[in-house]
Amino acid sequence: MKFRQKILFLWLLLFGSAILWNDAVALAQSVDNQQVIWHVKAMHPDGYTLDVKAFDNDGVIYDVKALENVEQRYIMDVMAFKGAKKLPVKVLVSESEYKPVAAIDEQGKTYEIKALSRDGTFMKVKGVRSSGYIIHIKAVDEKGEFIGVKAISPSGSLNDVKGIKMYDKRVEVNLHGVDVHAHVVALPQLH
Repeated sequence: MKFRQKILFLWLLLFGSAILWNDAVALAQSVDNQQVIWHVKAMHPDGYTLDVKAFDNDGVIYDVKALENVEQRYIMDVMAFKGAKKLPVKVLVSESEYKPVAAIDEQGKTYEIKALSRDGTFMKVKGVRSSGYIIHIKAVDEKGEFIGVKAISPSGSLNDVKGIKMYDKRVEVNLHGVDVHAHVVALPQLH
């Protein structure tokens, strides 16, 4: 290859790389400007998933999802979708051994979070144990067995669904008249 051809080839290679790099950066920015929605599921030990949903008092069912924030991807809010509204999911204050998990609307109405089993029965989703400022959230079956609750990305990544506390108090916050013990989020799994 002659010297001029080598220079032309190198220039085309660099120019083409710059165009591809700019396209990759533009694509990444457009993806980052969108919110990524993760599914929230209970992971049965036998290898299948159970839908996790929010239920109102009339038995109407709403989706529960984790929202990947464009600013940071470590802590994702878990929300119930009631039409266009996103209702925060929280661990509620309770004297029970296992604390209830519910979505809360602007009027203070709560929507119980449950996992739907294969046979059509429901398993309540509860805060079952705490480790410092982390509340472990599980679906609880009729035998009292725990089933892990996870957030699953569109690409198949898994995050743990946990309650987190910011303060060392029983009542973290009062949200629309409802006492909240912890905020429900999806966090990367510890390996």
